[in-house]
Amino acid sequence: MARVFLRPGKGQISVNGRAFEHYFVTEAGRTVVRQPLLATEMAERFDVLILTNGGGVVGQAGAARLGIARALVEFNLELRPKLKQLVF
Repeated sequence: MARVFLRPGKGQISVNGRAFEHYFVTEAGRTVVRQPLLATEMAERFDVLILTNGGGVVGQAGAARLGIARALVEFNLELRPKLKQLVF
């Protein structure tokens, strides 16, 4: 499970109060989480706060990806077609 909060910023991501790189130690996990931001070209516009629990790190990365995608659609409904192209 993941709760995601988007705030205007410079692209910093924190997970459960820890730095993004320290929580998702593999590049594969970090890539999964960043995928919606990169697909919509919003990676440098928002700071992302992710609160996760349950499951493993891979499951949490997938939940964070879905949470980011949903938050982006809430921000701008026109981003939905780009996000639908991603395989969720």
